[in-house]
Amino acid sequence: MNIVPTNINYNYKILEENLNKMKNSYPFLTTEVIGKSILKKNLYVIKLGKGPNKVFYSASIHANEWINSVVLMKFIENYCDAYISNSTIYNYSIRNLFNSSSIYILPMNNPDGVDLVTGAISYNSYTYKTTQKIASEFPNIPFPSGWKANIRGVDLNLQFPALWNQAKQIKYSQGFDKPAPRDFVGFGPLTEPESLAIYNFTLANNFRLVIAFHTQGEEIYWNFQNINPPDGYAIGRSFELASGYSLANVPYNSSFAGFKDWFIQDFNHPGYTIETGIGQNPLPISQFEKIYNDNLGILILGAVL
Repeated sequence: MNIVPTNINYNYKILEENLNKMKNSYPFLTTEVIGKSILKKNLYVIKLGKGPNKVFYSASIHANEWINSVVLMKFIENYCDAYISNSTIYNYSIRNLFNSSSIYILPMNNPDGVDLVTGAISYNSYTYKTTQKIASEFPNIPFPSGWKANIRGVDLNLQFPALWNQAKQIKYSQGFDKPAPRDFVGFGPLTEPESLAIYNFTLANNFRLVIAFHTQGEEIYWNFQNINPPDGYAIGRSFELASGYSLANVPYNSSFAGFKDWFIQDFNHPGYTIETGIGQNPLPISQFEKIYNDNLGILILGAVL
């Protein structure tokens, strides 16, 4: 089955259409809405499996990193096909995995921003003109391709209560002290509905592990400050071997207030940021196949190890 297109710029409307087709084709698929974006788009989480081992994958918290939404949606489709055919992915039986683990997937955390970057928001709309005005204050950042933030100009991955004030100090010193296409932390932690939704959803579940997919660099970030969760490094090494990516420490100026930072800090469970692909964001959809194949082992092993 080919529900998820892998040769076009993805957006929220396509994601919703794909989800509707999946629900019709795979009756065992569970979906829920965990919140809404600024523009009232649903934040969908898809659940694969029914086992007690609960893990959480998310993508596109940064608007111009939307290619990972396609990766996660295609993984959902392939997982469901393998379940129906009683086959394997990465040498693991999907029916066995379905019974042992529950994989929760938020494929598009920032749908408004993704729609801006991919051209799904009309150039003549009030929303486009408002974001264009924000971007005009930062002429060195291309618009809209350089847009990472939500539609209000807040970087959603700098919104979490994990040394947020340090992130604020760093980003303000770099000139990001007001709404911007990227790197503005907001006026406080968890002020944006998209960040608050993933925060509350995580609090409501006892996830053993979380993975946040970003682009680019082919690196895996696994710790937060001096907190090294049990098995965090060992699982990260398995991810490294499966993907060919490098296990690395986060650059200092980007090492605060992220989702995986907060998860590690508050839960002391393994949390990872995976920087997929190589190049300048947004990565072209032509990189999809390599990114998907590189990360397939991570997607399976995250629910196994």
